[in-house]
Amino acid sequence: AVVSTQSTGSSGINAEYGQGGKAYGQKLARQEEALDDINKQFLASGTYDDVEDLEERLVQYKAQFIRFDLDCSGDIDEMEMKQMLEKLEQPKTHLEIRKMIQQVDTTDKGTIAYPDFLIMMLGGKNSVLRMILLFEEKAKPKPKPTGIAKKMSLHDLGIRPEMAQHLG
Repeated sequence: AVVSTQSTGSSGINAEYGQGGKAYGQKLARQEEALDDINKQFLASGTYDDVEDLEERLVQYKAQFIRFDLDCSGDIDEMEMKQMLEKLEQPKTHLEIRKMIQQVDTTDKGTIAYPDFLIMMLGGKNSVLRMILLFEEKAKPKPKPTGIAKKMSLHDLGIRPEMAQHLG
């Protein structure tokens, strides 16, 4: 079953895929617990003490990982990676995706486990995937201003006074 945490409401039903319910909610809760335990290990290890706002980043990376681990398996596989990159408007071929996963995968399973994901995101692996994910927010379109535009003077528009004489 393919599920996503992006649009899961309080009812535990995934609106995007029409799946969910009690079993999905339990699976998601178990996954969140497991990822929280890994986050605690990363915090306790002292390896990343020099990373600014480490605890906040781990929370952010956990949410990002859960969003991309569509089947809640604890690993991001090729198809999940392909879907993730397409959503980020960065489509890649299967071969490119395999190479991206190989750069990060330390378990040789052909997937990205959460600890590998954290090592990559915290700077241990400088990969194409990391660059894409770090700039994910920048890939989103900027909201357009709404309402009535503010009144602007000729100076605001970059028109010099001597040029304004020729306009009128």
